[in-house]
Amino acid sequence: VQLQASGGGLVQPGGSLRLSCAASGSISSIDVMGWYRQAPGKQRELVAQITRGGSAAYVDAVKGRFIISRDNAKSAVYLQMNSLKPEDTAVYYCRVTTYTRAAPYWGQGTQVTVSS
Repeated sequence: VQLQASGGGLVQPGGSLRLSCAASGSISSIDVMGWYRQAPGKQRELVAQITRGGSAAYVDAVKGRFIISRDNAKSAVYLQMNSLKPEDTAVYYCRVTTYTRAAPYWGQGTQVTVSS
């Protein structure tokens, strides 16, 4: 499975961004799709994930502001980020798990910077 993430950028506090991640390869084996982020000097953390059936989970820090969705027909996952805060600044990574491999697949990361 190969993952291509896009949509990052610079936005002012209170603004919005939409991240996209498209999967290719053995897409029929994809189970959970999600987004992680890593801020400078911090460990990578889960932001949100969504199952093949559409069940979503979020880290407390983004609940009510971020929405994760996926399009199984396109093998894509999205992260709509609203009311962005400076503390959301990080590199965001797309991650998927599959039925056929224990280790997850990671995308290349996309930078999100929230600053005035």
